[in-house]
Amino acid sequence: MGRAFEFRKERKMKRWGKMARVFTRIGKDIVIAVKEGGPDPDTNSKLRAVIQNAKAANMPKDNVERAIKKASDKDTTGYKEVTFEGYGPHGIAVMVETATDNNQRTVANVRSYFNKCDGNLATTGSVGFMFDHLSFFKIADSGQDLEELEFELIDHGAEDVFKDDEGIMIYGSFESFGSLQKAMEDMDSEILSSGFERIPTTMKEISEEQMKDIDKLLGKLEEDDDVMNVFHNMTDNRTGDEE
Repeated sequence: MGRAFEFRKERKMKRWGKMARVFTRIGKDIVIAVKEGGPDPDTNSKLRAVIQNAKAANMPKDNVERAIKKASDKDTTGYKEVTFEGYGPHGIAVMVETATDNNQRTVANVRSYFNKCDGNLATTGSVGFMFDHLSFFKIADSGQDLEELEFELIDHGAEDVFKDDEGIMIYGSFESFGSLQKAMEDMDSEILSSGFERIPTTMKEISEEQMKDIDKLLGKLEEDDDVMNVFHNMTDNRTGDEE
């Protein structure tokens, strides 16, 4: 289960394309974290997590520090996190996570993408029940025993622990993010990256030709500056790196 989650994440990161777009999204995460918990990562666990992700994305340290300083300014506009649900072409369930300073603009844009691609924006709860909202962490592999690590973390909400080519992945419930983060920090684990995933509980099989229609919608959504993450329940049967 976990390996499939991480594979989807890697393909999603590739799809973001230009590094500048990745940095823009991380910049928004920094603003949100600072506005919620202050500019000191020692006392703001959410900011610590964002900084770790910035490092994993090779975002320059100066960029991170400038973003924190800017976010600390009381005149800096904050972002509202809004999640949209809908159906893409061929009945594919789609969830769109956004961070916006103009909700009216974002709603209009997201609705237009669905309409132009033969989909429809739905009401809250229409497809959310089809996804599990999970937290994840990637930590450095320093030779830990996986069974022992899982045993230590299970009381903190860990549900899946496995190795990949770049480290060790830990998945847990959305609510267990803070508990898992603290547990791994107490264990002096090197957290490489972390975040949240919406994992479909059931997948929908479609043809390769139908995938082109859905890819058109996904592409429009992911190119929007307000969009942070896009999740769907389409089974990708293609080979290669393209999603």
